Amino acid sequence: MGVPGWFARERADGDRFADLVDGTDTPDDDEFAHELALVGGLRELGTGGAPDAETRQRIRDEIAGRLAEAEAPPKRRGHAVANLAAAAVALVLALGGITLLLSKDALPGDPLYGIKRAGESAALGLTFDERDKAKKHLEFAANRVGELDELTRQDAPTEAYFTGLADFETDLRAGVSQLTALVTDQGGQTRLTELRTWARQQSDRLGLQVGYAPAEARDKFAAARVLLDKVQTRTTDLGSRLVCYTITTGSSDELGAVPAAGDCVRDPGSPNAVLPPMTSTPPSSASAESPAPSSAPPSSSVVDTATPTGPLVPPTGGTPPPVVATPPPATRTVPPSTTTPKPPLISIPPLIPGLPPITIG
Repeated sequence: MGVPGWFARERADGDRFADLVDGTDTPDDDEFAHELALVGGLRELGTGGAPDAETRQRIRDEIAGRLAEAEAPPKRRGHAVANLAAAAVALVLALGGITLLLSKDALPGDPLYGIKRAGESAALGLTFDERDKAKKHLEFAANRVGELDELTRQDAPTEAYFTGLADFETDLRAGVSQLTALVTDQGGQTRLTELRTWARQQSDRLGLQVGYAPAEARDKFAAARVLLDKVQTRTTDLGSRLVCYTITTGSSDELGAVPAAGDCVRDPGSPNAVLPPMTSTPPSSASAESPAPSSAPPSSSVVDTATPTGPLVPPTGGTPPPVVATPPPATRTVPPSTTTPKPPLISIPPLIPGLPPITIG
């Protein structure tokens, strides 16, 4: 029965790679360059951690002693099994640490990318401050944008872009939700400004990458940029409500607390409220509207409108009779009283029961 063509090609590639690793053949141009570099790094890592002769002898003696203890009577066999289990756990932890170190530069779609994401989840689990958690989520989201930029340089498959953009949106939503909740509860106009600037920068970075991404992934890039625009709008709306009694509607969406709408009744006790500067008291309306006194008109224009008190005499030829003005009523000045008012009476209760109270005044 014949061998399928794809199987034969894979086997030939495997044999070719084995020859290159053993050094029996020379690679052509960039043939298996990434894989050979990884093998070289692992070899250097193994060479750097190789023990010297004295250490190898000590390990050999230790293993021989443990095997001798394993053959001892049953009463000590449990102790040996526990030691072997502890050694196995230590080996697993060491291998896990090396794997996590190697996955530091893994990109979406790489085999070690899942281990990298697991390490980020572990770091979040060990962070107990809510503000630090929000900052880590935003830091991981920015890392995803950097990884997407690397994917555009390597002509990566479309599925890798989908994975990176999905993880970016997950970290973005989590970070924005936690940060806006803190700002709503504790205030912090500066945090909202920093978040708005960060969202604008990430949107610009994605805008530069979308032209180099596959056509199938460009809709995902557009959706991520729309989400970043929503973040900028959310920070602006929340910032305008921080000085109000009602900041949010009490409900939440994918970006956290939803800002309230309607009139803003300012809260003077808000940490974001700014008191207006002190100004001088404006003049009263009466004094502002009353005109300034004008100068007295000349004597020729003064019209005497005093009402005469004497009998009216019809006008006749010649000089009219003089008008006798009635003198104003006399006023009497009352001298101030010099009488000293009497002090009020003060009553003190009796000091000894049965006696009358003491009155002063």
